[in-house]
Parts: sequence; structure tokens; C-alpha cells
Amino acid sequence: MIAGNTSKDSAEADNSPVKKKNPLYEASTQYRNWRYSPERLEAVRTQLNAAAVAKIRNTFEADEPGSSANVAFLSASEEHLLVKLYVSKIPQLCGHFHFPEEVEATAITYLKRFYLKNTVMDWHPKNVMLTTLFLATKTTNNPISLEAYTSNIPKTSASDVLDLEFLVAQSLGFEFAVWHAHRALWGIWLDLQSLTDLPEDLRPQDIYEIALKHVRASRFTDAELIYTPSQIALTCLSIASPLLSQRWAASKTASSSISEPLSELLKDTLGAINAMVTQNGHPPDIESVREVDRRLKLCKNPEKVVGSKAYLARIAEEERLSERKRNKKAEDVRRALGEGADPFGSDLSDKEQAKRLAELDDDD
Repeated sequence: MIAGNTSKDSAEADNSPVKKKNPLYEASTQYRNWRYSPERLEAVRTQLNAAAVAKIRNTFEADEPGSSANVAFLSASEEHLLVKLYVSKIPQLCGHFHFPEEVEATAITYLKRFYLKNTVMDWHPKNVMLTTLFLATKTTNNPISLEAYTSNIPKTSASDVLDLEFLVAQSLGFEFAVWHAHRALWGIWLDLQSLTDLPEDLRPQDIYEIALKHVRASRFTDAELIYTPSQIALTCLSIASPLLSQRWAASKTASSSISEPLSELLKDTLGAINAMVTQNGHPPDIESVREVDRRLKLCKNPEKVVGSKAYLARIAEEERLSERKRNKKAEDVRRALGEGADPFGSDLSDKEQAKRLAELDDDD
């Protein structure tokens, strides 16, 4: 799918006259659940940050009244900056382990999505990043043993990864399949090879490599949360070679009922992605992130700090609730046994069974 705004907040997204249908992509969880407008994306992060600050402030106050007065909590933009730093660590680790492009892109997507449901003040991006990368090796069918993975990363234990794996999977809604721009770019490049009126010297391989470099840069931005993989891929090709992107768009216009050139119809969308990639497609300034990380140590949720009063209180409460559930279950079993009933259920009488069968329709 190339044309049209992909935001779930835009009614035009599914009614665009220039939209190229892709039934497989439109049936994906990515299309349904992980697309935002820029405004909605900012609102999600702002609301998540505000809720986290309020909760952590209350935890501080419950432990020691007035203790939160001088705490400088992180803003939504500062949280995002810290996440972006750990996005930049994933390509480095993938290079060390020789993981394929699919693993790298998937791990980055998982990390971004995790922090649309969680806050860095609860879960530091370092361990979450290690977990998303390990999870991505499994979901992309490029598995590595946990021992081989953790032993090659300094100061990392198996628990650093495994303790968060279920939380990460749960935060992703167990939706692991990801549609990536680098695969869309390869599809566009293959299309270009089939254009017989395009001389070979106008489509050198280094153009593809340059475009792929811009696709990789787009992973440092919010592009994949706002636009489709094909839109991002076409933009990156247009940065590398405006001529090739125009010829590809012209070939698609010629094979459709669209009268206006596709490049004109997509001008605003491609321009917005171009600005996003060229202006923000790079790791953040390390000094600015170091200051954010320093402040995070002071405003981290004390319930997540092992050994703190809030942490011990949370563990005690969780154990109390678990004990209550176990006691209730045991009581239910005792009650059933005391009444002479079989706790595993009893057989239906012949009469009851006949009645049940008569009530079944042909679809049961």
C-alpha cells in the first residue's frame, strides 16, 4: 500500500481514491493496531508520561510525605530521547552477532511499541532492549541460545532477559509479525528491474544501497508508526534517486485508473517522511541523554527498585493476593468434597445426556 494517510485517526485512510490495495497488509495487526497520526502519537506518550509521574509521585509521598517536591520527573520527550538512544544500540549488537536485517528491524519495532504501553521510569530501556532483540531472534526464525546471547554481552545475565520477556510479549499484545520498509524497498527495486525502457546505467546497485541506508535511518524516527512500509521505502528511494522514484511511480500510474501522476498525489506524504528521515534519522546527542539517564536514577518508580520500602511492600501485597487465591481455591475443593460431590465433575445421567444431545443443532 503506497498512497493515502495511514493514520488510524484519519477517515481518509481507507477511502483514499489513490490508495493501492494490499489485502495482506490491511489484514495485519500492524495496520489495525500500531498506526497513529503524529498528533495521536504525541498524545499517547504525553498521557502515559503524566499517568506514570502521578503514580510515582504518590508512591514517594506514601513512603515519605513531601519527598517528591524536589524530584525532577522526566517529560515525555525526554523518555523518548532515552528510548532512541537504545534504538541505536540494537544495530551495534546485531553487527556483533551477525544477525540479519530482519532481526534488527523487528527488535527496533518491538522496543518502540513497548514504550507506547510502558514508561522508562518503570522499565529502563537497557534491559528492555536486550529482551526485544532476543525475542526478535525467535519470532524471525533466527534463534540463538540464551547462554550464547548473554555471555557475549558484558554485565548481562540470563535473568536480565528472561525476567522481562513475558512483559514485553504482553505489551506487544503478542503481535509479533512486523511489515518492514526494507522489504518494501526490495520489492520496489525488483519492479524497477522489469522496466524495459529504463537503461541499466540509470539503476546502478549503489542507488539501492543508498536508499537502504536511508531506510535504516528512518528507524530512528517515528515513521513506521505513522506511515506504511511502502511509503517509507519510496521516500528513501526518492532521496537516493528522484528519477528512479518518479519512473517507478509513473509505471504504477500507467497500470491503474489514476489519471493524476502518483508522484504528485504522494507529494505531501513523501515530503513529510523525507523531512523526518533527513532531520531526525540519527542517534541522539549522547550528552543530552546522559543527563536524562542521571535524572532517571532519581525519579525511577521505587516499586521497581529492588530492596526499597515500596518494592518490599509491593511484593508483600502480591504474595498476599496470591495466598488469598490459593486459599479460596482450596476452600472450593473442600466444600465440593464435603458435599459428597466429585471435584472433577460427575457423569451426566442417560436422561440428561439425551436432553443435551437433543438441544444441539447441526453446527455444534
